[in-house]
Amino acid sequence: MYKEHIKEIESLITNYFEGIFYGDVTKLESCFHKNVYIYGDIKGVDYLKSVTEYLEGVKNRQSPKDLNENLEMKIIGIDIIGKIAMAKLHLPMLGYNYYDYLSLSKINNDWKIVNKLFTHVQ
Repeated sequence: MYKEHIKEIESLITNYFEGIFYGDVTKLESCFHKNVYIYGDIKGVDYLKSVTEYLEGVKNRQSPKDLNENLEMKIIGIDIIGKIAMAKLHLPMLGYNYYDYLSLSKINNDWKIVNKLFTHVQ
């Protein structure tokens, strides 16, 4: 059961990475629960957006792929307890050194991101 959850979460995170990297808003949206808010800071500036606002921003910016960047995003760790999980990710892109903490929950038999916290580290 645990290995199955890991594979499902890794698949979700692969879609998340690809959605961000290629600017594929449809793929990215499929990763999130509809009520997610994204919290973080970018160079000390607070960031708070609904998932809808976040996806709009991804749609309206040049993707890392368009800027000829390499996909270097990776999973640092995943912790699962029952139907909840935490994933720590590294997403170097667009001149930033992002780290994400994603809270995930298995809802209607599918893993979804229910919260995203992120920061940029110099």
